[in-house]
Amino acid sequence: MSRSLLYTLIALSSTVPAIGCVGQMNQASVQSPPSSSAVTASSVALDLGAEIAREKSSADESKIRPVAHRDPVAHRDVVQPIADQAPANEPVLTLDGKRDRLQPLEEKAVASNSDHSLAAYESAPVLEVQESGLEGLPPEPVVVDSMDHSTDLAMVPPHTVQMNLPTALAMIDSQHPAVGLAQWRTREAYAALDQANVLWLPSIQAGFSFHRHDGNYQSSSGDIVDVNRNSFQYGLGAGATGAGTTNTRPGLVAQFHMADAIFQPKIAEKTAWARGHAASSVLNQQLLQAATAYTELLEAYQDARVLEESRERVRELAGITSDFAAAGQGMLADADRMQTELRLIDSRLVGGQERVAVASARLAQAISMHSGETLLPMDITVVPLELMAAGADKASLISTGLASRPELKESQSLVAAACEAYKREKYAPFVPSVLLGYSTGGFGGGLGNDLNDVDGRYDFDAVVTWELRNFGLGERAARNRTSARVQQARYEKLRVMDQVAAEISESASQIEFRRQQVDLTQQAIATAERSYESNLERIKDGEGLPIEVLQAVQALESARRAYLRAVTAYNQAQFRLQWALGWPVGDGQASMAY
Repeated sequence: MSRSLLYTLIALSSTVPAIGCVGQMNQASVQSPPSSSAVTASSVALDLGAEIAREKSSADESKIRPVAHRDPVAHRDVVQPIADQAPANEPVLTLDGKRDRLQPLEEKAVASNSDHSLAAYESAPVLEVQESGLEGLPPEPVVVDSMDHSTDLAMVPPHTVQMNLPTALAMIDSQHPAVGLAQWRTREAYAALDQANVLWLPSIQAGFSFHRHDGNYQSSSGDIVDVNRNSFQYGLGAGATGAGTTNTRPGLVAQFHMADAIFQPKIAEKTAWARGHAASSVLNQQLLQAATAYTELLEAYQDARVLEESRERVRELAGITSDFAAAGQGMLADADRMQTELRLIDSRLVGGQERVAVASARLAQAISMHSGETLLPMDITVVPLELMAAGADKASLISTGLASRPELKESQSLVAAACEAYKREKYAPFVPSVLLGYSTGGFGGGLGNDLNDVDGRYDFDAVVTWELRNFGLGERAARNRTSARVQQARYEKLRVMDQVAAEISESASQIEFRRQQVDLTQQAIATAERSYESNLERIKDGEGLPIEVLQAVQALESARRAYLRAVTAYNQAQFRLQWALGWPVGDGQASMAY
């Protein structure tokens, strides 16, 4: 095959009349006299031109524009063969032994499914017939969308779970392990608060006791006597022996330190507040992780799509370059270079499959879903989110974060709890410990095995004591310990304040600069597409070699992937800023949602 023949066939996509191989003839088709003879491959350029001239002279000088479809495999045919023989009065094109019937296309052109070939990225010219004798044909070109954004990636397993961002965020609830653990810790803290509030209330002890003694016994006068006796007690309280009171198990008993009764409820209350804010912090953190994991999954799928489309372009160029090399019009080194690039992009596709699988597993972990399921994002593409406008005042944002962030509220509650604990130790020596006991029931006994005189019995005991631990040195040590904890809590609060301010400032800066990256990479895509189309037109016009388009294809792939990364990073910065502010955003505030 000569170089001029290849150039002629490539240029046919812009010079051949609007003809295409279809199953049946259109009723509004232009009738033409049959061709005089079959066209051979060696003379296809000249005979095809004569055939076109006869087509133009017939059918009342119909004006026909180029057809959009090209064969993405052969790189040379602009028509496709059909199985049936064409009628005698229809034009026939014979190319490499294949007979093709030629017919103008209708208005309703069918778009190819998921056509990511080289032809899909060219501006597709569509049939237009302008003739007074023809009816039913459109006066203007019909735009055919050859792109199908359906998620038909070969890497997706048959069993998938479709999910969008709201669904992922909705799964962060009390059933999530991290959130559930934090919420149950909060319940534990409030249970401790309830217990502290009733610390001064007495406990109830009911039952019975039996006592028997055989042998020597010392009486209250100090004499040793040999006594065999027994006693039995029942009712509210038990354990009384001899002439003693029921101090072992009083029926109603209240034993506490007055300092605990006063300060423990306050300490427990502040601790419960801290646990509640900690649970909110865990919830916000899990929401951020879920949102970030979803954006990473969507980026992985879209990156794989970009690589697939780039591979189709490289595959087309590799085929054309191989044809040039086989015809002696190009270098074999160029064909090898294209095959190398094809293998490299295949390697990048494998890496894309890995990123999809890893991102799916991470999202499943973030939302506590079965990791064996493959998650499929329902979103068609990645779009920039505008939860917070770029250039917002950082001072106002930091003020909002310091007022709303649950981590800071937790730190404040822990400082308050530490202060109450210090007060408890400070006033402990000045308030007493209290022991109150009351028992009632039946009691009886006797000598030997006799159990007589069982009758009612009542006991009441009240003990109030003040304690100065370790000659006062223990009290000072306790105060110093709790005072140190107060200072620790205060410095922790300051650390959290600095952290919140830094996270807000960092996220706001990321939004500002990543927004610029989004705009710049979007412009890069536009220039890369123009460069690709210009280089492709040069090849079609015979002004260069197919290898020259490779750099434009690589630049377009790099620009699209850079834009994808920039948008994903920008969206993650938006989510991170909302998390840093304590998630003050409400429904419907986003200008663009997934």
